[in-house]
Amino acid sequence: MKRLSILGSTGSIGKNVCEVVRRFPERFSVTALAAGRNVDLLAAQIREFAPALAVLKEKEDADRLREMLGSTKAKILWGPEGYEAAAVHPDADMVASSIVGAAGLLPTMAALKAKKPVALANKETLVMAGELVMAEAARQGVPMLPVDSEHSAIFQCLEGRDPATVSHLILTASGGPFRTWPAEKMAGITPEDALNHPTWAMGAKISIDSATLMNKGLEVIEARWLFDMSMDRIQVLVHPQSIIHSMVAFHDGAILAQLGAPEMMGPIAYALGYPDRLPLGVPLPDFPELGSLTFEKPDLSRFPCLSLAFEAGARGKTYPAVLNAANEAAVDAFLSRRAGFSRIPELIRDALEAHCPEPAQGLEEILAADRWARAFVAGSLDRG
Repeated sequence: MKRLSILGSTGSIGKNVCEVVRRFPERFSVTALAAGRNVDLLAAQIREFAPALAVLKEKEDADRLREMLGSTKAKILWGPEGYEAAAVHPDADMVASSIVGAAGLLPTMAALKAKKPVALANKETLVMAGELVMAEAARQGVPMLPVDSEHSAIFQCLEGRDPATVSHLILTASGGPFRTWPAEKMAGITPEDALNHPTWAMGAKISIDSATLMNKGLEVIEARWLFDMSMDRIQVLVHPQSIIHSMVAFHDGAILAQLGAPEMMGPIAYALGYPDRLPLGVPLPDFPELGSLTFEKPDLSRFPCLSLAFEAGARGKTYPAVLNAANEAAVDAFLSRRAGFSRIPELIRDALEAHCPEPAQGLEEILAADRWARAFVAGSLDRG
């Protein structure tokens, strides 16, 4: 029985983690649940899984949860201290890190320091502090198992193979909802347009990142650290059918690809149950119905966020932390209609150009860069 601490249990990935636990109660149980502000769903999860600890972002939500549950056995905490308590809970055998955004960094690092294996869905952790995080995982001797479908695909293709034989990694991207839109039409994109992803069902922030292709840029930086691969050996291909989740090219010209239906249960279950493959009953792709699988180069003129991510990843230091924080702030501004869709890459580019980088020697420098970038974007929005 593997006991899980689920960070981000009410989000898209977290709900799927709970579904894996639900399907395989003989293999998994839940020790801790940490959510944002979805009190009602967290209450339902507590009733179902009976964790020892539950965490919410705000104190008033934690107070409301206590009132809703009455005499629950779960200890209820809130805020950053609560998230860390969930990450290091002594009964947890594995931490599923699926908090969205920079908020996932500190609890994920805390989990590693407590020698907890991590099933990682929070790509921002490695974008911001990849070198530090992977060094900590190595120091503690605990695995970082990828949950994102692209990184799970690469992980599966690399299993049992000598990393020295790898030529490069190929991450695939669906292209998002605006893959075929002309450039002149993109300035009028609304949040409703951008949230309507053609393939994947995701949360709001990740849906916007997919629409700008920033999500793929963040995944490139994540892959750089997960697989110890330089940025110039990682490529992106647009693959609208989302059947090939990613590929690995080897020095002898061979390419291995991992294929499957566009769903998240498979990658999540593989990370949680590794090295076992769990019988999920997921339908296989209908290849005769698909007819063909197609590929395109990403259009960096219409989707400049991807090139900004490559640039920040190649520069290193605190640039990736600024990239991530500026993107989070710009996406929030777009969703709240304080900035247009085309303004997102402009705000990120301006932040990167204005930033005075520091070596990313510790979390203090990284978190300082994060705060600076958010303040820079806020100031840019205030100035109009």
